[in-house]
Amino acid sequence: MSNATGARLGPYDIVAPIGAGGMGEVYRARDARLDREVAIMVLPASYSADPDRLRRFELEARAAGRLNHPNVMAIYDIGSHDGAPYVVAELLEGATLREKLATGALPTRKAVDYALQIARGLGAAHEKGIVHRDLKPENVFVTNDGRVKILDFGLAKLSRPETSSPLTEAPTETRGTEPGSVFGTVGYMSPEQIRGQPADARSDIFAFGAVLYELLSGSRAFRGNSSADVMSAILKDEPAPLVETGRSIPAPLERLVSHCLEKSAEERFQSARDIAYDLEAVSGLSPSLTAAPRGVVGRARKKLPLVTAIAAVAAAAAAGLVAGRATKPNRPVPSFQQLTFRRGSIGSARFAPDGQSVVYSAKWDGLPAQLFLKRPETGDSIPLQLPPAEILGISKSGEMNLALSCVDTHNGTCAGTLAQTPMTGGAPHEIREQVQEADWAPDGATMALVRDVAEGAQLEFPPDKVLFKTVGHLSDARISPKGDRVAFFDHPTRIDDGGTVSVVDLAGRKTTIAGPFSSEQGLAWSPDGREVWFTASRAFARELFAANLSGKVRSIAAVPGSLTLRDISKSGRVLLTHDLERTSVQVVGPGALEDRDLSWLNWTLATDLSEDGRTLLIEEEGGESYVAGLRQTDGSPIVRLSPGNARGLSYDGKWVIVGPDPSKPDVVLPTGAGQAIPLVASAERAMLSVSWSPDGKQILYGGVEPGHRPRVYSRAIPSGAPRPVTPEGFFTPGMTRTISPDGRSFLAVNSDDGSTWIFSLDGGEPRRIEAIDRASERPVRWTEDGRGIYIREWKVMPFLISRLDLASGARVPWKRIAPSDLAGATDSPLVRLSADGQTCAYSLFRKLSALYLVDGLR
Repeated sequence: MSNATGARLGPYDIVAPIGAGGMGEVYRARDARLDREVAIMVLPASYSADPDRLRRFELEARAAGRLNHPNVMAIYDIGSHDGAPYVVAELLEGATLREKLATGALPTRKAVDYALQIARGLGAAHEKGIVHRDLKPENVFVTNDGRVKILDFGLAKLSRPETSSPLTEAPTETRGTEPGSVFGTVGYMSPEQIRGQPADARSDIFAFGAVLYELLSGSRAFRGNSSADVMSAILKDEPAPLVETGRSIPAPLERLVSHCLEKSAEERFQSARDIAYDLEAVSGLSPSLTAAPRGVVGRARKKLPLVTAIAAVAAAAAAGLVAGRATKPNRPVPSFQQLTFRRGSIGSARFAPDGQSVVYSAKWDGLPAQLFLKRPETGDSIPLQLPPAEILGISKSGEMNLALSCVDTHNGTCAGTLAQTPMTGGAPHEIREQVQEADWAPDGATMALVRDVAEGAQLEFPPDKVLFKTVGHLSDARISPKGDRVAFFDHPTRIDDGGTVSVVDLAGRKTTIAGPFSSEQGLAWSPDGREVWFTASRAFARELFAANLSGKVRSIAAVPGSLTLRDISKSGRVLLTHDLERTSVQVVGPGALEDRDLSWLNWTLATDLSEDGRTLLIEEEGGESYVAGLRQTDGSPIVRLSPGNARGLSYDGKWVIVGPDPSKPDVVLPTGAGQAIPLVASAERAMLSVSWSPDGKQILYGGVEPGHRPRVYSRAIPSGAPRPVTPEGFFTPGMTRTISPDGRSFLAVNSDDGSTWIFSLDGGEPRRIEAIDRASERPVRWTEDGRGIYIREWKVMPFLISRLDLASGARVPWKRIAPSDLAGATDSPLVRLSADGQTCAYSLFRKLSALYLVDGLR
């Protein structure tokens, strides 16, 4: 049918034609009810003449309409006009992949970026039982801002109700929905589609492989002089190796494409989510993707775009470069077997007594933590019917030590209720609360515990017998194979995971055998008890080390990324996790249905948000140094301000505090034209966040003078001297709107118990806010009227922001912040609100883990 500009199609006003094709005509239209423009595809009237075809179209359109994912074109409505059915979808501005391929292959980085977004969109569709069945460059759209959208689920169908049908002599060019027919586009169809067999998610994976091959090479994977030739090539031939294109395509990426294009559906990737995970591992690399610079690991350390680090270890071993020196001629090359493939984070893992099976804890696909049993020779992990927990140890008889309801206490550690249950099954038996480590002794009769106490932390072996205490914290306590020593990480502070590797004997004599390191996570004894193996970083990537009891340290494996040792079996097999870690800045504006990623590089922090919610002060730690910058929440390009730590943004948005060098005073920088103003040097060391007063005449911040405890200081801007405004033992609560709107009061947190207090800048008795749960909540900012504060849930994802009335103690739920993708999202360390509370910016920490079984490490 044909519609002229100005015509009306149901409730939609036609604005202009967009295009036409075999599936019908497409128009730009306006939906006056919601004041938005949409795209309308009007299908041929022949659809209405075939009731079965119309019913199937409506079924599939409703299925596609259930999809709500940023990489799938949204379906808003369906209807009929003059006998012709139509579909209403979001209006996109940009170009299809076919148009982008007009000039040849895409840059490798761009191809991987687009492929990753396609895989995520397919994964979302497949999880709802929807198969596209006609994925090709024409059906993939790239918006002007780089967002990929999968188009035309008109051929999609619900996969679950489909039953297999016998092979038929179907015409090779037929595009239909009847069983036994061939549908799709020649060149991108899977072998089973060509044979007329049912198409499932693996058929989309084959088409995905063909599309990615074309993005990387500029040529189609399967070619011929006719459609029959192309289909024959799909059934019988392998595509030309990507390396023959003359482009530098990394081997892991070529293997991924080949795995997608397997002739047998059973031999392909079985999940688009798995493809996305593998693509994430290479999404930030240089064009060669064969090496990457090291980056600092951990909170407040630089992060690194990662290769698949385990592959890097294997390659280094094969080249004789593991541990930074040539290997002996007959030294075996380590073998690496990946055990997990889902998206999410792994919290803990241990070998079972047989040295083969593995029990691990993971948060997959945004779900709560769950324990799984995995045997290396099987495909899937078996979920254990147990409550959320971390695995702390397994005795020789198969008794498991679990930390139930584990809550993060320090960087990299958590505390929960110690419980025991046999691997054979049964409800956990709770033993004691607030336990961080619980390792079984070799005899299986007792254990070593790590617990926090009022003055720090203590190591007990056996329980209640204190072998060692510290004012910092302890982690990864493991008993030696002989049961005569305990090795552990000794962290001098309670907030950082840096420190030393120490060993204590049964008499309480402690020896430091390695360190200090900037980050330490993961420790186990070698089977003979002569060495302690551990993963730590001195300044860059986390490495696998070994240290003997005399303090001689050697490097076993040095790879890019975050590598964590989980366990070593009696036979010397090693259990490792490799983590892809990133901190992003997410923004949710008024009326937004999902958050928006406004990150800079790969370790971006949302330091501050302007009062009107339009300007972000961000700090990027993913490059060579810390850099402060400004970005508008509409997604405008970033304005780079200065190297250094971003502290806080003034109320009027005209000034920021930046710490360019730890050895020098902070400076006041104009956000526009003007000169930087150095602050007067002082004895106290400034903390991370700075709060401006509403009038811009003073700032408030936490600091520590040598030999003293932390306290809060005030100083006039720009030349005032520091003035302490709290007793020692208080610090700012990580907010940048700590001072009340009237400029008379401010919030501070007691460093001993975590309670929140209101202090007066003019003196007077402080007042504790009893309504804030110090264990699970944190203040965010004052409300605009100064009568209350916004508070947020702590250490949970997604998290709830509530408005707390200070006079009555009553609270009202305000916003629940839920990232659009929860997989691997573990924390939101910084949360910022606009004055009216309608715009929220927050830093999202994401960790995506893979578990590996390694043989042959020496």
